Amino acid sequence: MLSSGNMEENKVAILGASDSWHGRELTRAFQDRGIKSEFIDPLSLQAQLGKKLGVLGQGTDLLYFDLLLVREVPGGSLEQIIFRMDALHQLENMGVKIINSPYAIEKMVDKYYTSSLLQQAGIPVPETRVGEDFSQAMEGLRQLGGDVVVKPLFGSRGAGMVRVTDPDTASRIFHALQIGGYIFYLQKFIPHNNRDIRVLVMGNECMAAMERVGDNWKTNISVGAQPLKLEVSEQIRELSLRAAKSMGADYCGVDLLRSETGELYVIEVNSMPAWQGLQQVTDFNIAERLVNHWCDAINR
Repeated sequence: MLSSGNMEENKVAILGASDSWHGRELTRAFQDRGIKSEFIDPLSLQAQLGKKLGVLGQGTDLLYFDLLLVREVPGGSLEQIIFRMDALHQLENMGVKIINSPYAIEKMVDKYYTSSLLQQAGIPVPETRVGEDFSQAMEGLRQLGGDVVVKPLFGSRGAGMVRVTDPDTASRIFHALQIGGYIFYLQKFIPHNNRDIRVLVMGNECMAAMERVGDNWKTNISVGAQPLKLEVSEQIRELSLRAAKSMGADYCGVDLLRSETGELYVIEVNSMPAWQGLQQVTDFNIAERLVNHWCDAINR
């Protein structure tokens, strides 16, 4: 059990890099609670079955930890990604508390699966077309008004997203995706004044929020957008909490987009959200608040 008592009784593993800004923030926050945290390279996971049962990370038995916090699941081949998730499932089945759970991560890491679950929960999402056939993708471009955002099924921070407004350009992009064995994931472009909204949800609370303002249609902080503090309206709160609940998330980043005519859409839900930009416009330490939430929840 996690508490603020004896350090030897409190052990947290963080799947991810220790030398990142988020790694340093989490290390400091756990230390302030008197809890020892250890970073585990996600590529070092080794599962054991038979007489020896468990999952090792850098040679350490992960059953030793009270909590495994997943901050990174690297990309790779289909087999590599499936193995990493299977190892997390095995740990959870053996009683390790994992945040976010592998089931929740699988829902949020796949943009198509995320959007379909949001739609099922009655949460507005942009008009979307997903498939493998080139001609269907070209028809999808036409159906969506000839102005779409093409996204990788897996990915974050705006990487790999392309806006397409021309059939000739679309044809070249779609052929390249087809050759690479990728899925066509197209969403209707929604004019949004180069702004969107990120809400950090923790449990049943919208802990912090910002508006991201960009120089172009991409509004990710990682590509140069600027954060502005945002007071969460009741509509944004309700949509964000419903989105998090539909994913089964303990915490997550919910991205919303308001059209120029006022409609709100949930465009993504992130299971391993960054908050460096959000911290710039938040008057409390986010890592500290998250760590307190995780410790208190486990102790209950």
